[in-house]
Amino acid sequence: MKIESSHLSQSVEPSIRVLGSRVHLVSVPRTVDQIEHWIEKRDGNCRRVVVTGFHGLWEAYKNPHLQSILNGADLWVPDGIAPVWVARLQGHKDAERAPGAEIMREFFRRTDQKRYRSYFYGDTDSTLYRLRSVLARDYARHEIAGSFSPPFRALTPEEDREVIERINDAQPDILWVSLGTPKQDIWIYERLNQLKVPVAIGVGAAFAFIAGTISRCPTWVGHMGFEWAYRFLKEPKKLWRRDLLDGPQFLFHAGLELIKNESQD
Repeated sequence: MKIESSHLSQSVEPSIRVLGSRVHLVSVPRTVDQIEHWIEKRDGNCRRVVVTGFHGLWEAYKNPHLQSILNGADLWVPDGIAPVWVARLQGHKDAERAPGAEIMREFFRRTDQKRYRSYFYGDTDSTLYRLRSVLARDYARHEIAGSFSPPFRALTPEEDREVIERINDAQPDILWVSLGTPKQDIWIYERLNQLKVPVAIGVGAAFAFIAGTISRCPTWVGHMGFEWAYRFLKEPKKLWRRDLLDGPQFLFHAGLELIKNESQD
């Protein structure tokens, strides 16, 4: 797992390769720094941010096309503990998680006075309603440009065009997408050239975490790297395959890669 550098707009971010995927070693504050920079720069490009841990890494490992999509993002943020453990084993002792919900909270907190505008795409109508209520209560000066909960089916081409037009007409500074990995990242990738927004970022279940429809683990549990276990106990039917089947396979292959690279040093 060789350390690489990705030339972002403000500075050179260190990154590692895990099973062929590039993950930037960025914290929550550093991620928000970069998002703010892109918003202020407004160069006509829509910057793409991937936020995922072992699940995204494993799906990318199994699917080279998906891996190409994720590696092409402007920033890959380590949401889960797995890439952090790998980075620490490689000597990056300060590596830390940057969960999607914490990125959102830090962005809202920091930009509350700047009146940035957010658009929320994904999750359910009830979650979006509660999310808007929380933002109105805790970040009153942060503007909500709009929100949309897509149906549980594929949109027709016409419906999809209407959604993109709705987002662009709202003129948000950032588009938050909550469709789950890798669906949200593919959705952003396929519409990147149509989106007239400085930043589009997939944040998984972060809408529900902030809205309170899904409970977050205690902070100390997350710092220890066991948020996945906490969520599994809360939603075993939803997460059993990912955590009990995919998780061990990922650890096995990532471990083999570590051993192989150490033997070559």
